[in-house]
Amino acid sequence: MTARHRLGPHRDPAVDRAVLDAARALLVEQGYGATSIDAIAARAGVSRPSIYRRWPSKAHLIAQAVFPDVGSEKVAPDLLSEVRKVIRGTIQLFGSAETRAAMPGLMAEMREDPSLYRKLSARLDTPTREELTGYLGENAAPGRPGLDPNTVLDTVAGAALFAMCIRDIDDLDGFAASLEDLLLYGIVGARDRAALRQSEAPS
Repeated sequence: MTARHRLGPHRDPAVDRAVLDAARALLVEQGYGATSIDAIAARAGVSRPSIYRRWPSKAHLIAQAVFPDVGSEKVAPDLLSEVRKVIRGTIQLFGSAETRAAMPGLMAEMREDPSLYRKLSARLDTPTREELTGYLGENAAPGRPGLDPNTVLDTVAGAALFAMCIRDIDDLDGFAASLEDLLLYGIVGARDRAALRQSEAPS
């Protein structure tokens, strides 16, 4: 007799993969609203109880399907490289078709289920915020001591989310370059500030 996989740490990883693959495919084909637990179970060839033993809700399942663990062992050599890495990584995170389809629904679900936000934050936000903190301390950012890493990450994530999931842009590299330029150098670059002040001075 074939041994059956039990729940917990010994659950069958093939079932997990089938369910997550089915969820991603249905998101792209049908959108978040139509991607039900029944539809995922049918596509994956598993039962509803098998899904609910692994995930407490559709939202938790979808969140795991579209958001892999983040964080990297690769250390950026300086602040500019770190910010560029965060921008590129965030755009890549929101840029996939399944994530674009999932995010509007997941954002609404996070308002209703604080545990979903906490789980996603621990996997997505916290590692990146901790990485940024090391570059934005009192002595880390010349000319801008104590810049809040939360504000930096919120700016990157908010811009990427709107561009990917609302405007639905396709030029990810172009958007990343534009966001880098804006975040790192501002609307008025350092070299042009004196000229701008002079032009605005009363004659």
